[in-house]
Amino acid sequence: MAKVVTLGEIMLRLSSPDHSRLVQSKQFDVCYGGGEANVAVSLAHYGHDAYFISKVPNNEIGESALSALRAENVNVDFVARGGDRLGIYFLESGSSMRPSKVIYDRANSAISTAKLSDFQILKALKGADVFHFSGITPALSNKAVMLVRKICKMAKQKGILVSCDLNFRKKLWTKEQARKIMVPLMEYVDICIGNEEDADNCLGFRPNADITAGKTDAEGYKRIFMEMAKKFKFKYVATTLRESYSASHNGWKALLYDGKTFYESKHYDISPIVDRVGAGDSFSAGLIHGLLTYKDKQKALEFATAASALKHTIPGDFNQVSIQEVEALMNGDCSGRVAR
Repeated sequence: MAKVVTLGEIMLRLSSPDHSRLVQSKQFDVCYGGGEANVAVSLAHYGHDAYFISKVPNNEIGESALSALRAENVNVDFVARGGDRLGIYFLESGSSMRPSKVIYDRANSAISTAKLSDFQILKALKGADVFHFSGITPALSNKAVMLVRKICKMAKQKGILVSCDLNFRKKLWTKEQARKIMVPLMEYVDICIGNEEDADNCLGFRPNADITAGKTDAEGYKRIFMEMAKKFKFKYVATTLRESYSASHNGWKALLYDGKTFYESKHYDISPIVDRVGAGDSFSAGLIHGLLTYKDKQKALEFATAASALKHTIPGDFNQVSIQEVEALMNGDCSGRVAR
């Protein structure tokens, strides 16, 4: 198996239980999560050496977050200690026609204050096959932008494959800010992952598709995939396509372009959804695993799509599924029968 290094923020997640509103909740369900941490967890479940780089406060909350990752076999040896606080996000899980809602409380979190000298980056990257980050991390602070840029440059110089999930978050920055930062970072990226909103807001590429209306024809993406790959010299461009019929019922499939061929996955009808948070991260992890494991690019895409479809059935940020479970689904076992 491979060594994959991810960089990002891990946060405390406080969720209103049983699809209740935040304003009516008397208690919260507690877990930890965050884009790149979620990717590391999935890859660890697939047997890879998954390393997570971050900075957490030197207190019990920081240690609790790292314990959650250690429990999933993620290596946190290169996580720095310091800063005043761990980021928090509140989740209100929607149902039927009521959408889910996320409220951030992450300003001035530990990772937003991090600098390169806080970490042993060269040691962390030694022997790595892939370095993964997302657009969430550089959106946190100017220091985070510098940190991401420097590590991307170091990874590229070492011949490490660089993966990026664009992950635009409008509550963190504007599309003008995102494009100013993300476009220059693309010179380091080999695998670019993002949905239609991400590609538009981060890079200025808009597909001919109306996801809200359920129009996810692959033809609407081919032109921009080719243009993105040409402009930024990506080896791979991938996207998930979500058809949101309601908060509880989604359609799900994905596309991959390798510079020569377009691949389209099978379609999944997911209902009821247990928790869709982390689905994109599980797709990124599944695609990294698939590209590292299978010669067949179609199979790599099918693994990523099946893995992310399964995430919708699991509460919390982490996608706690095995290779065998993902391959069973991608091979057609959607029955949900009890495994005895």
